[in-house]
Amino acid sequence: MILLDTDILIDVALDRRPHAGPAAELLDQIEHGAERACIAWHTVSNFYYIVASTRGGGDARDFIVELTRFVAVATTDTEALRYAVELPMADFEDALQVAAARAGGARYIVTRNVRDYARSPIRAVKPQEALSGLF
Repeated sequence: MILLDTDILIDVALDRRPHAGPAAELLDQIEHGAERACIAWHTVSNFYYIVASTRGGGDARDFIVELTRFVAVATTDTEALRYAVELPMADFEDALQVAAARAGGARYIVTRNVRDYARSPIRAVKPQEALSGLF
């Protein structure tokens, strides 16, 4: 199981070059069963807010519905929130991603911003690394 950071989804939905290619390939691999994946609950709202402003709410919702055919939403709770608060990470949103990864049983967090996860207890990797070594 891997956790997909919000930036991976936004890169695909908004075709952000040069990041969209590896991110889309990773989603294709997951969709075809190469690896199980999850996202954090708050990723959905962050994704929607950013993508809807560019592509419209309908497209953002369609992307989310399609994504959840093959990607789970990690189940988190108050304990997960408390865990995130205690993590020694500068960015609280990234700490929430780590808490969701832990709750979902993820071995890795796939993100474009690996440096932001330097103090994460769950290793962060870029999409290219996930494609070349994890599956």
